[in-house]
Amino acid sequence: MAPETITTISPTTNKPILERTGPTDAELDALPKTAQRAFLTYRKTSLATRKTIVAKALQLISDRQDALAQELTEQMGRPIAYAAKEITTAVARGQYLVNIADKALQDTPGEPQAGFTRYIKKVPLGPVLVLFAWNYPYLILVNSLIPALLSGNSVILKPSPQTPTIVEHMHAIFLEAGLAPDVLQYFHSGDFAKIERLVQAPEIQLVCFTGSVAGGLAVQQAAAGRVDCRVGLELGGKDPAYIRPDVDLAWAASEIVDGAVFNSGQSCCSLERIYVHASIHDAFIAALQQVLAGYTLGDPSDTATNIGPVISRAAAQRIQSHIDDAVAQGATNATPDKKTFASPPSAGNYIPPTLLTNCTHAMTVMRAETFGPVIPVQSVGSDAEAIALMNDSHFGLTASIWTKDTAAGHALAHDVDAGTVFVNRCDYPSPDLAWVGWKESGKGQTLSIFGFEQFSRLKSLHVKAYPL
Repeated sequence: MAPETITTISPTTNKPILERTGPTDAELDALPKTAQRAFLTYRKTSLATRKTIVAKALQLISDRQDALAQELTEQMGRPIAYAAKEITTAVARGQYLVNIADKALQDTPGEPQAGFTRYIKKVPLGPVLVLFAWNYPYLILVNSLIPALLSGNSVILKPSPQTPTIVEHMHAIFLEAGLAPDVLQYFHSGDFAKIERLVQAPEIQLVCFTGSVAGGLAVQQAAAGRVDCRVGLELGGKDPAYIRPDVDLAWAASEIVDGAVFNSGQSCCSLERIYVHASIHDAFIAALQQVLAGYTLGDPSDTATNIGPVISRAAAQRIQSHIDDAVAQGATNATPDKKTFASPPSAGNYIPPTLLTNCTHAMTVMRAETFGPVIPVQSVGSDAEAIALMNDSHFGLTASIWTKDTAAGHALAHDVDAGTVFVNRCDYPSPDLAWVGWKESGKGQTLSIFGFEQFSRLKSLHVKAYPL
């Protein structure tokens, strides 16, 4: 059988820009075995040594951020004006994880008992398989790769076919930083059968997957026959925002638009449902329109562009189907008239930022993950109605409440079913707070001190002094 060829298609031009070759069966089978051999040595290195290696790698990433950002724009279409920010944020996130590693991985003493030394130790798992998405590849990768290595595990990476060079750079950078060969490996593939084969390899102790709910379920099913293989899933969202009647309209509108259409809405925690109190509904729609009118849709290599293409033709078709379904069921397309919105570049996968009003939960756009630059708005009459609608979803990643009364917002936040709830903020994973999905948004957690937990297992030690 001929080796698998993986082609990256530019979302800006819909033309091939890169090709990679997938592993043969023999090469694939060798990956976990090589990772296991490397792990047996690497797990004995001190945490101080691991921290030094990771810190040096993060500095090398920072030094090369402009080149790495350019590749992001070319491969996944994020406007160049914003691409470098991901690298900066990923490095800062990684540095935070390095700084808390000692605390996260420290031993926990047992209750004092005469004649005994008793404690709980965190020990590394073994080879970890990280399957990560294209939309924020550096940020997503840092969430798993850094704590995995700091905890003493070996790692195998598989990137999205859309952003294949990420793993190549990271592999070279970590070797340059002093990581032993084979502690970090990678492969390219678009064939789930290969992923399934690797997940089922007995050496793999943890699979970290970031992507769609369907993809997560497939990975979980692939590991279902193994008791000794953990699965961590960072999946999708349908993240709501509630605009209370006391907000500053212009400020809130600016934040909401940014939270909904940044990265062309291609974020698991982008705003996908907006609930606005009826008393300010019309005024807030006008404020959203004014903000949107200042955005530019176009070539992501142009520094003036705010919104680039979505990732693929299939994605553009799915997003448009959500818009069409909403309009067919009575929603109004309230997007401001603008030449670039009406006539986007013809070659790429461009979806104009779209503001929909008169939305209801009968519409797909309020139920299914859209993952595009769409702002669907539904009017509500009270806090209680807003919270009920926010919780009426299979997803539970993040949610936000917007109000001048921060005490009221804080109180309402406790009633929202989501892993992260913001008041007067959105779309911001903080490295010191756990990133955790409720419902179909995932299982396990990353970031914070709790983000280290899935990368080690507990070992209790009872050491009794020899009787003299």
